[in-house]
Amino acid sequence: MDNQAQEIFGSILAAIGTILSAVSSIPAQSGRIVDLFKGLDIVGNTLQGVGNALEANGQSGPSLERLGNEIQAAGNSTVLAGLVLDVKEVTEEKLVITGNWIQALGGATALGDEFEDPTAAGQNFNITGNLLQAIGNSLQAIGGTQNLREKKISGSDGSGDQVIFIGSWIQAVGSVLSVIGQIQEEGQEVRASAANDLNNENG
Repeated sequence: MDNQAQEIFGSILAAIGTILSAVSSIPAQSGRIVDLFKGLDIVGNTLQGVGNALEANGQSGPSLERLGNEIQAAGNSTVLAGLVLDVKEVTEEKLVITGNWIQALGGATALGDEFEDPTAAGQNFNITGNLLQAIGNSLQAIGGTQNLREKKISGSDGSGDQVIFIGSWIQAVGSVLSVIGQIQEEGQEVRASAANDLNNENG
C-alpha cells in the first residue's frame, strides 16, 4: 500500500472508530446496553488507534502531523487500557480521562502542521477537523473528570455524561472532516506526482 492510500485508509478507519465510540457515549440505563456500548467503545478506540498509526506511518518524513497521529494513537491505547484491563473503576476512569487528554494533545499537534501551508488542497477541512477533534477529546476528558469528582464527593456520578456525549460527537464530526481533507490533500499530491512524471518523460 503506497503512502497516500495508507494515510487515506488510516483516516477512514479512525473516523469509523470515532463514530462507534460516539455511539457508545449515548447515556443508557440498562446493564445490557451499558455492556454493549462498552464493547463498542473498545472496538471504536481500537480502530482509532490503528487508523492513527497508519496515518503516521504513511508520512514520508518527520512532521507535526506524524507526531500528532502518533500521540493520538498513544491516547487511544491509554483509553483501551482503561476499558479492557481488570482494574478498579476509578483507575479505569482515570486512564480514560488521561487517554482523552493525550488524544487532544495529538490533535492540537497535528493542527500545527496544517498551518504551514493553509492554501494547500483540503487544508480547511484538515484544520477544522483537527480543531474539532482536539475540542471533542478535551470535552470528554472534562466530562470524565466531572464524573470522577462527583463520585468522590457524593458516591454517584452522571452529570458529566452529557459533556462526554457532546465531546464524542464533536470529535466524530471532526474526524469525518479530516477524512475529506485527507482525500483532497493526497489527491492533489497524486496529480502533482503524475504531472511531474509526465513532464520528465516528455523532457
